Amino acid sequence: MSRNAKINTLLLLIVAALAVLPLALGLGDDEKEPFTGADAQAETAITEIKPDYEPWFSPLYEPPSGEIESALFALQAALGAGVLAYYFGLRKGRRQGAEIARSQEAPAPVPASAPTEQRADAEGARPETEQV
Repeated sequence: MSRNAKINTLLLLIVAALAVLPLALGLGDDEKEPFTGADAQAETAITEIKPDYEPWFSPLYEPPSGEIESALFALQAALGAGVLAYYFGLRKGRRQGAEIARSQEAPAPVPASAPTEQRADAEGARPETEQV
């Protein structure tokens, strides 16, 4: 197994553990809604501390149902992932293009077993010739 495959397998196991451990350990069993978001928990804490609190503003758009809200959140996450993937792919493509351009500009290496004349020509010098 290659080094990259080992790293990918380890990362996959860590992600699976992060998803399963809270459920397996029963975290949040004592709460009414165990896995609510931070917004809902903050709202609950604020109303417990100050029941007459009124928000400074209201949302510009409130989805008619929780399913639509979840779908919009997923769409936002997918668009963000697409932008990041495009950026990293563009960077990798530019790097590969630069490497190809550098390899085409550099002269091909001459093996050490080549005759002396070819090695000298490849190095930019002329071989010494005998004068008659």
